[in-house]
Amino acid sequence: MNGTNLPTAPQDNIDLVKQFFDKFYQTTVSFPAAQIDATVAFFLKRGFDQDSARSTAIVLLNQSRADNVDIFQVLDTMSGLTDVQLSQVVAQVLNAYRESTSLLGIRVAPASNPYEARNILV
Repeated sequence: MNGTNLPTAPQDNIDLVKQFFDKFYQTTVSFPAAQIDATVAFFLKRGFDQDSARSTAIVLLNQSRADNVDIFQVLDTMSGLTDVQLSQVVAQVLNAYRESTSLLGIRVAPASNPYEARNILV
C-alpha cells in the first residue's frame, strides 16, 4: 500500500498514445523486396507521390496475397489502364480496406444531349 494520499504522477500524452496503439499493429506483414519495389515504382511512374505509392502498394500487395494472385500479374494487367481507370481501380481497392463511413469515389458526369434534355414532356 502506498503511504501517501497524493495522486499518481500524470502520464505523458506520448505514453498514453503508446499504450493505446501498442497492440494495434501487432500482426506483421512481410513481402519480398522485389515485389514491394516493383509495386511502389509502378505507382510512382503513374504520378503518385512517395507516401501514397507506398500505402497503395501495401494495400494492393495484401489484396493480391488474399486473392492468391501474383502481384506482377496484377501490375501487368493494370499497366494497360488509363489514368482515370487506374484511379477508379485504386479507389475500389482502397475502399475494401476502409470503413464504410469514409469511402473514396469518382464522380462520372452523365452524358446528356442538351437538345433532348429540354424536350421533356409533362
